[in-house]
Amino acid sequence: MKQELYACIHAAEFPAQALLRMHTELESQPVAVLEGRAPLETVCSLNRLAQLKGATLGMTRLEAESIEGLRLLGRSEETEAAARAVFFECAAHFSPRIEAASQGTACACVLDIAGTERLFGPHETLAQRLRAALALAGFRSSVAVSTNFHAARFKAASTRGITVIPDMQEAAFLAKLPIALLGLDEAHAETFAVWGIRTLGELAALEETELVTRLRPQAARWRDLARGALPHTFQPIEAEFSLKEFCDFDTPVERSDSLLFMGARMIDCLVARAASHALSLASLDLRMRLAGSLAYQRTIRPAIPTTDRKFLLKLLQLEIAAHPPQAAVLSFTLTAQAGQSSKVQLGLFAPQTPEPSRLDVTIARLKAIAGEDRVGSPVLEDSHRPGSFRMESFVVASQPTSPAYVEKSRPRLALRRMRPPMPVRVQLFAFKPVAFGNREESFKVAVAYGPWRTSGCWWSTEGWDAEEWDILAETCSGSTVACLLVRNCAQNAWSLEAFYD
Repeated sequence: MKQELYACIHAAEFPAQALLRMHTELESQPVAVLEGRAPLETVCSLNRLAQLKGATLGMTRLEAESIEGLRLLGRSEETEAAARAVFFECAAHFSPRIEAASQGTACACVLDIAGTERLFGPHETLAQRLRAALALAGFRSSVAVSTNFHAARFKAASTRGITVIPDMQEAAFLAKLPIALLGLDEAHAETFAVWGIRTLGELAALEETELVTRLRPQAARWRDLARGALPHTFQPIEAEFSLKEFCDFDTPVERSDSLLFMGARMIDCLVARAASHALSLASLDLRMRLAGSLAYQRTIRPAIPTTDRKFLLKLLQLEIAAHPPQAAVLSFTLTAQAGQSSKVQLGLFAPQTPEPSRLDVTIARLKAIAGEDRVGSPVLEDSHRPGSFRMESFVVASQPTSPAYVEKSRPRLALRRMRPPMPVRVQLFAFKPVAFGNREESFKVAVAYGPWRTSGCWWSTEGWDAEEWDILAETCSGSTVACLLVRNCAQNAWSLEAFYD
């Protein structure tokens, strides 16, 4: 049987780390995080610079505000949830077997790394790579490696940096750690304090029989924990992969450049996470909570999935410029859908297409000028209404058709519509048109086919009622034309809609 081996990752003061991960401009400032209802808020987390300033956990807002230069932020559960997902996702790159071990305001997990030496090298090398990967994602953590689950967890929670505990030396490495790591209740903690037991080493040195006699069988478990000898049944979790970033603003944001600054940081994180799974970003979903209980939601869909940060940020800028929020922004959520980046092989005779990124930016700018419903690919609607179509977002075809493979078909009659239609005056005989014209030209009808009557949507303002005539007519010069005349029955008005080529 292979020997058990565990690596524990411990990120202390996680509420502060989760906020500073998005607000990178505050990393060089002392920051404290407040929780609770105003005005009874207390400090629940703080960074090292705030500790050097004299801030402590549990102090009130009034006491924290008296410290000069201390920046106060409100705790955000959604920000912590998004950051925790990223934390576990980074750990999953080194082992698929992960067990959550968070306590209090710290975020921690334990990895089963038995048998990973051939992939990541010695234990110290793995720990260094693991800590570097978390630092790149915006977390400051400590890593401890041990053959005992609880020994790795205690050592990572009480020290900084990297610690590798050799086999059978767990008790020596845990000896100087405080007994508070066992999570004892108040009564038992007071009992050990009266006995003068303050470290795990002092607890491990007690006689097991005498200890159990006085504190019941649970004391044997505490002693085994202090010696790093308590076995553990590993309970792995299934980490869900979701590309989501959230930021809760401490004060309402009204300027678009501030939103873009935060959006750039979010896009960088999303692209890096997608690239680590060999994926690209197929779409970006923007959600903002606005002042006055308003909501804002937009979706950005590039023509093809991409990992180009500058390109995605430009699309975000154009989208916000074209559709600015109607009120101050309180929170910003950016969710991405992953997709496979595909490369299209063009034929020798296929026309050259523009670069997808430039095409997307051009389309976004055209939409800002002409309107959302005026740019894209026209798609015919399933309706009897003449000329009914809608505009859909332009998508690059995955397999373009080369002209060499286009199926040859019979010549077809083309209908060339006039936009807008030309109003005409029509002469009728026996309810059929015999002549028509406008101020510039007149036509004599040779043959008239019809009427073809269409109507619909009578229950709305977009209803129509028309009759169409296919006309073969002669001009004054003797030439022949084939055209389409349409009569609007509601207004009793005629118009020349199209010519047949």
